[in-house]
Order: sequence, then structure tokens, then C-alpha cells
Amino acid sequence: MLPRKLKFQPQPVDDPDDPRVADFFRLNDPELRRAVERPDGGGGAGDGFFVAEGALVIRQLLRSRYPVRAVLVTDQGLAALDDELAGIEAPVYRVSQALMTRVTGFHFHRGALASAERRPHPDLATVVDGADLVLMAEGVTDNENLGSLFRNAAAFGVGGVVLDATSADPLYRRSVRVSMGQVLRLPFTRTDSAVDAIVRLQALGFQVLALTPSATADDVRTVARRPGQVLLVGAEGPGLSEAALRAADRRLRIAMSGEVDSLNVATAAAVALHHLARPL
Repeated sequence: MLPRKLKFQPQPVDDPDDPRVADFFRLNDPELRRAVERPDGGGGAGDGFFVAEGALVIRQLLRSRYPVRAVLVTDQGLAALDDELAGIEAPVYRVSQALMTRVTGFHFHRGALASAERRPHPDLATVVDGADLVLMAEGVTDNENLGSLFRNAAAFGVGGVVLDATSADPLYRRSVRVSMGQVLRLPFTRTDSAVDAIVRLQALGFQVLALTPSATADDVRTVARRPGQVLLVGAEGPGLSEAALRAADRRLRIAMSGEVDSLNVATAAAVALHHLARPL
């Protein structure tokens, strides 16, 4: 139900092919989205846009460093975001639930979508400056796992996130949603080489701790907390590359009982980050 009196008047849209809502066309088509959002193409890492969904995540977006391009809402979304949307400069478009489904390509029920400009990736040294604890990912290609890693990082006081070139796009819609919008708050960057990034972090005074299920690794509980630590994680299945494991200062494992020899990467990272986190 809408507020009795809106604080602004959104622009009505009644045509699914209206170019004003082109940012939100066919959100269920990954190939199209990569082509139009250009996460790593065009004129550079900052030349493109991304889409955030749901009132909770859009509130995070409105407080972030990312400039909003457009907002698309149903009556449900408008009721939830009226106060926040009243003062923004970007256009707000109002559609019916049926039209929202036709624009996005699926039954989107969260009521609100927003598109925002990407920003150039900052330098690695800038991202980790002043951070006691950093999270680094190599080859994490699953969007939900990556979003969960950002949510865990925020929960345990991580100051910055470093991704290698093969990891998924943290600003992909599903990653942003699963992170509960934390990917919009935490500073992050992407590097061409995980090993080069490890070497740079070590030169900046960080201790790089590689998480692995290997039985020869040290129990994570044996590591003393100190400022300037990096938790390095890899994808489920293949794990970290041998080159990254060799470059790290120390290899850590999470002790487990029974027949299970490994955990989901986000779960494993949460366990390790909880141990490494400074008192919160």
C-alpha cells in the first residue's frame, strides 16, 4: 500500500520497450547483462553500470559512492522507499507489477530496482590502507559465494577485499543481493595476478594466510591475531592455485571431524575470519 501522500512524483512508464528503463531489460539473461553492463570492458573498469535490487540493498546504494542512474519501482517498492527516493537526482520510474515482469523477464517481486554507475578500481595499496584484516579471493567464480564472502567480511571487520582477475563480478546483481549490499560499502579492487597481489601485500607489511583443506596445513586456531593479516581463499573444488599457496606466508586449515573434508568457501572464510578478527 502506498503512503497517503508521496513526497515526490515518479514518472509513470507503461511500455516495456521504453528506452528510459533500458538498464533493467531482461535481467534474467546473463550474457545480455554482461554485454550491456560492461563490468570489465568499454573504457575501463569504471565504464559501465550495475543493478541493485530490493529496498534494503537500494538504501545501501543511496549511501554509497556509486552514482545512481535510474530507479524502477512498483507500488510496493515505492511505499518502502518513498523517504529515501524523495531527494535523489536520478529519475524514478513507476510501473505496474505486470510491467515489471515484462521488463525484467521474470516475476520480480522485490518491488524496486536501481542502476548505478561503476567506478574505476582503486589501487591495491589504497584499498588496504589502514586495514587490520583483509580478505583476498582467487578464482571464486560463483556469484552467490562471492556475495556471501563480502557479507562475512563486513561482519568480521575486514577493511578491504582483493579479487584476482578470474573471480566473479562483485557488482553483478546476485552478488550485490547476497552480500546484503555490503559490496557497496566495503572497498575492493581487482588485480591481474593473485601471486603479484600477494607479493605486493607482503611488501606493504601484511601476513598472507592461505586457507586450504590440506592436512599438512596449520590449524587456524594456532594463528595469533595481529594487525596486518590477509585471509586468502579459493574456489570450492579446485581451491587455491599452487602458485598462490607457495607465495603465501602460511597455510591454514579448519579442523573437522567425520567424513567431511571441506566447507563451502563462504562458510570456511567466516570461521577463519571470526578467529582472525580484532575484538569488535
